Amino acid sequence: MKISITKRQGYTIAGVLFMLIVWKLLAIHFNSDFIIPHPEKTFVTTIGLFTDSNFVAIIGSTILRGIVGFVLSCILGLGLGIIAGVSANFNAFLRPILVTIRSVPVIALILLALIWLNPNSVPIFIALLTMFPFICTNVIDGINSVDKELVQMATFYRVSRSRIVREVYIPAIMPFIISGASSAMGIGWRAIIIGEVLSQPQYGIGTVMQAAQTYLKVDVVIAWTIVAVVISYVFEKVIRWSEHKIVVWI
Repeated sequence: MKISITKRQGYTIAGVLFMLIVWKLLAIHFNSDFIIPHPEKTFVTTIGLFTDSNFVAIIGSTILRGIVGFVLSCILGLGLGIIAGVSANFNAFLRPILVTIRSVPVIALILLALIWLNPNSVPIFIALLTMFPFICTNVIDGINSVDKELVQMATFYRVSRSRIVREVYIPAIMPFIISGASSAMGIGWRAIIIGEVLSQPQYGIGTVMQAAQTYLKVDVVIAWTIVAVVISYVFEKVIRWSEHKIVVWI
C-alpha cells in the first residue's frame, strides 16, 4: 500500500524531528539524567507507564476532571454568552468580570481554591475559571457577527423566530463556539494539571508528576508530560472533527 505524505505533513514531521534532535543534543551536552534524559530512555519510560497498575486510574481521573470542567464551562459560557450577545447592558456588566477572570494568575486562583475546596475539586474549579471566559467571549463575538440587516429582513418577511435562530444565528456563532472550545481545551488541560500538582488528589497526572519531581525522576516527568500532550491533542482533534460533522455548512 502506497503511503503519500503532503508537503504540509512533511514540514510537520520535520518540526518533530527538529525537536528530537535538539533534545538529543542537549542530553548529550549535559550528560545527566537528572537534567535532561536521552529521548530513547524517556520513550522507554513512557511505554512503561502503560504497565503501571494505576495508569488507567491516573489518566481517567485527569480526563474526567477535564470533561467535567469543560462541560460546566460550556453550559455557563453559552448561557451567559447568549444573554450578553443579545443584551448590550448585560454585555457591559459581564465584560469586566470576564477580563478580571482572564487576568488573574492561575496560581493565585489555585491557592485560593486550595483554601476553599477539597483536593479533588480544585482542578475542576480551575478548569472552569480558565475555560469559561474563552467560550463566553467567543459566543458573544459570534452573536455580534450576525448580519443585523439579514435578521431584520427575515423578520420583515415574517420568518419564524425558530427558523431565524436555526438558519441565521446558529451557523454564524457555531464556528466561534468551536474555536473558543478548542482554545479553552488547550489552556484548560494545562490548568488542570497545575491544579493537580498543587492540590495533590489521590489520582491525577499532576500528582504523579510532582512525586517524580520530588525524587528527581526527570524521565518520568517528561513521560507524563508526553501523555498529557497526547490527551490534549486527541481532545482537540475530537473538537475539530465535531466541527466538520456539526457545522455542515463549513
